[in-house]
Amino acid sequence: MADKSNLEAKTVVLVHGGFVDGSGWEGVYNILRKDGYTVAIVQNPTISLADDVAATKRIIAAQNGPVILVGHSYGGAVITEAGNDPKVAGLVYITAFAPDKGESVSSLIKDPPPGAPVPPILPPQDGYLFLDKSKFAASFAADVEAEKAAFMADSQVPWGVEALSGTISEPAWRTKPSWYLIVTEDKMIPPPAQRFMAERAGSTVAEAPGSHAIYVSQPNAVATVIEKAAGVVKAAAN
Repeated sequence: MADKSNLEAKTVVLVHGGFVDGSGWEGVYNILRKDGYTVAIVQNPTISLADDVAATKRIIAAQNGPVILVGHSYGGAVITEAGNDPKVAGLVYITAFAPDKGESVSSLIKDPPPGAPVPPILPPQDGYLFLDKSKFAASFAADVEAEKAAFMADSQVPWGVEALSGTISEPAWRTKPSWYLIVTEDKMIPPPAQRFMAERAGSTVAEAPGSHAIYVSQPNAVATVIEKAAGVVKAAAN
């Protein structure tokens, strides 16, 4: 049983959100690896929710034993569905969408709180979305160093409209323990919306000041939440 609990606490799968790829997790990955975790990063294509869930499940299946499944932003919707996989022991949302049954990212962003910043999403082109490059840093990566933020803006991954409209069949947070890092200066997902989703999911909440790209700018803050989740899951397994 002790061996199983160690597996339970020591395997992490990271899922990125829209407009970016998995390379943004490098800082978090390095910290977790240094601390003895096995870490895998999903390169989800962000074309449709179903495809991204399938990509995530392939990575989960390749792990030895149970995993902590982590999602940033749109990646939260992905882990909410993929987290139903029996190998998933816990969910960690990093300023992420946590939809309920029948909800999608589109439905969650339809009615923003009064006065909330409006993400600079350009009109769809051939069914894909991009952020306005000139406003990318301010809205997505305000605390990321300027050169890296510029690179992120210029290397955006097209985000499929179909991915935003994909609905959840059964939210994994209803049956799995979850943690949520609320980011108080996020200009993409308003903090009140983060709090609502975290409370609804019954998540254990941590807060940190930072931008939407906190997983890039403050990997230690993100890794701390993941490791706390892993520790609780390990304790529950013993």
